[in-house]
Amino acid sequence: MSKINLQQILMLLFGLLTANWTFAQKKEFRDTTVDSLTFVNNRKIVNSLNTDAFLKKIFTKENTQIPYRLLTPKKDSINKKYPLVITFHNSSRIGNDNENQLEPFAKIWLRPEIYTKYQCYVMAPQFNTRSSNYEKNSDGVQISKPSQDVFALLELIQNVEKEYPDIDKNRIYLVGYSMGGSTAQNLLNIAPEKFAATVSVAAVPDFSSLKKLSRKNIWLIHGEKDDENPYIGSVELFNKLSSNKNLIFTTLSNLNHNNIVIPFLITEEIPKWLFERRK
Repeated sequence: MSKINLQQILMLLFGLLTANWTFAQKKEFRDTTVDSLTFVNNRKIVNSLNTDAFLKKIFTKENTQIPYRLLTPKKDSINKKYPLVITFHNSSRIGNDNENQLEPFAKIWLRPEIYTKYQCYVMAPQFNTRSSNYEKNSDGVQISKPSQDVFALLELIQNVEKEYPDIDKNRIYLVGYSMGGSTAQNLLNIAPEKFAATVSVAAVPDFSSLKKLSRKNIWLIHGEKDDENPYIGSVELFNKLSSNKNLIFTTLSNLNHNNIVIPFLITEEIPKWLFERRK
C-alpha cells in the first residue's frame, strides 16, 4: 500500500474544512429593485388591513409600562399548539398610543391568506423610548444595546404564555425592522434559550452573547445601500457567527434602509421560514 505524503494529508484536511465552511455559511445576494409604484402599492395593501383584530393590552411592572397588541389565531382545531410571533417597531413608532407600533411586519399577519395558512399569536409591544441604543465598539463598528424595557419583555412573554396556554413554547419567534431588528437581536442575546428563530431586518448588531447564538435560527436581511444602519454591521455579525449553519444572511444589493421591507410585504416568505423552525 502506497504511503500518503504530507501534502496529500494537508489537501485532504483543507478539503474537509472547506466543505464544512461551505455547509456552515448561508449567504445570498438578491438584485431586487423597488420602484415608486411598487413601494406605494405594497404599503397600501398592508396599511389597508383592519387592525381591530389586534387586542389592546398593557403590561405593568413597578415603574415599567409597556402597551402591546395581541392577535389571536382562528383556533380551528382542538388541542392544537400555536406559535407566538413577537414583532418590534422602528424608532419612528416610539410612543404609548398602543396603535403606531403596528407597522408592516406586524400587519402582514392580518393578510387573509397569511392569517389562514399561518395561524399563530402575534404580539406587538410599543416602547415610549428607544428600545435599542447604539454606540461604536473598539473596532469602530456600530453596535446595539437593549433598554431596560427589553429585559421586562421576558416577564410579559411569560404572562402571555400563562394567559394563553395553547402557545407553543418551542415556536416563539422574533421579528423586527431597523431599531426593531436590533431589539430582536438584543432579546435573543439576553435569552437565547427562549426563542426558536429571529428575523432581523436592517438592524444594528448585538455581539454580546455570540457563543450562545452558535446554533440559533437567525435570518439577517440588510440593504447594501443602507446609509442609516450601516450594512457593514450585519456583515460583521455574519462573519462572527460564520460557524452557525442555521444562520442566513440575505443582502438586497439595490435597496436602502427605507425600502428594504417592501419586497416582503405581499409574500409569505417570512412566515414560511419562521414556521419551519423550532427550538
